[in-house]
Amino acid sequence: MRAQSTFITRCDPAGSSGVRLAVKDIIDVAGIPTTAGSRAVANRAAPAEHDAACLARARDVGARIVGKTNLHELALGVSGVNPFFGTPVNPLDPARVPGGSSSGSAVAVATGEADVAYGTDTGGSVRIPAACCGVAGLKTTWGRIDVEGVWPLAPSFDTVGPLARDVAGLVAGMAMLESGFSLEGAPGQDLSDLRIARLHVGADPAIDRALDHALEATGWDIRELDTSAWLPAWDSATADAGVLLVYEAWGADRALAEEHPDEIGADVLARLHLGRDLEADALSRAIRRKEEWTRHLESLFREVDLLVTPTITIFPPALEDGDDLLLARCTLPVNLAGVPALALPIPSSGPLPASIQLVGPAMSEAMLLGAGFAIEAALR
Repeated sequence: MRAQSTFITRCDPAGSSGVRLAVKDIIDVAGIPTTAGSRAVANRAAPAEHDAACLARARDVGARIVGKTNLHELALGVSGVNPFFGTPVNPLDPARVPGGSSSGSAVAVATGEADVAYGTDTGGSVRIPAACCGVAGLKTTWGRIDVEGVWPLAPSFDTVGPLARDVAGLVAGMAMLESGFSLEGAPGQDLSDLRIARLHVGADPAIDRALDHALEATGWDIRELDTSAWLPAWDSATADAGVLLVYEAWGADRALAEEHPDEIGADVLARLHLGRDLEADALSRAIRRKEEWTRHLESLFREVDLLVTPTITIFPPALEDGDDLLLARCTLPVNLAGVPALALPIPSSGPLPASIQLVGPAMSEAMLLGAGFAIEAALR
């Protein structure tokens, strides 16, 4: 059951050397149909003629593609529950959701079936499953990694990024996504005096304690953000990102929703219809506030190096309560601004590991990964 629901398509590449790479089945792999985790797509999909652009470097360095992983249908959901291809089994607790939308990618690395997995992150779809399955995930700066050959969800938000069991795996994943990527000589690599802004967002107390312990262990300069000023802005950014995401998702998948509604899951179809039914005033307001929020974060990053929140504010819910993650995620404001973020598992006193989210300015992936290494070392 786990093997069937983690991978939609298994690959049997020649040879046994090279990094074992799993690829979310929203990313084209030459010779294999791309299903986007949807029956409506799978029933009409032909084998891809070419690899997606983001696979070029991985091919060059001899990565071994072990399969195409399952996902929340059309990448439009956070639970990872898929009624058509089965739901990947969360290896930390099979009764809990694996998180979405890159559910199969997170499970593949958590179970050791892949060294690195590629996912996509439009509203948290790399970081949320990483948090649910106790692995690491990197949301890259919007526009940094070419998304040609990736099934679109919301083009002004869509990104490709790696998942792995630890930060070293993410570094390997970034090196396969971008030629020349390295932590050496990157800005901010003197990590002893990082300035950290900590935002409290009403998380489970065990999650908050885990984050505070991890940050204290690093010895960094921790500054508490004024929640009376920042939380309203954070919540507004979450709402605005949600509006723009579903609007663009309707544009991307309108033909499927209109022509094959019976082949799309009820939850995903309902979200597409939210985008269809948006009023013009709500859309223009969200566009305006996106610009304001981006400037707000840019101002913060002139004062500090990184912003820290939980990745999700609760522990992964039961399978039947998966949509609880819609309100518990802390990821959408990051996508609204287009900046990168790292989700990293950390020990907690709760039932499962917690996940810390480190957010940096545009193109600061190397600094984020260096900071992730520092946290791992401090907690060892």
